[in-house]
Amino acid sequence: MVYAWIIPISIVAILGISGYLVYRFVIFDILANSTINNTLKKYNIKKTQHEIIREFHANKGENLSDSEINRLAKQYRRNEPDQFLAMYDTLRDKQ
Repeated sequence: MVYAWIIPISIVAILGISGYLVYRFVIFDILANSTINNTLKKYNIKKTQHEIIREFHANKGENLSDSEINRLAKQYRRNEPDQFLAMYDTLRDKQ
């Protein structure tokens, strides 16, 4: 009798946790990436997220590897999406 309750509850829990993890680490990143790209298109910015980060840090005198740029882009997409526009404004003001 107990197994009749434990097995369905554990299956539902596993499905729920795996669904949340797929959303949090895959779907959320895809949605955030498309939102950032749409925002850049909206303001007629022809640079990509990676180009903006690379140029911004190059102006500060820092040379970043591609893996560092990917990590920063992912962090900015998830936590600070307005940072791309702020970095672009800084680049545009320096030119």
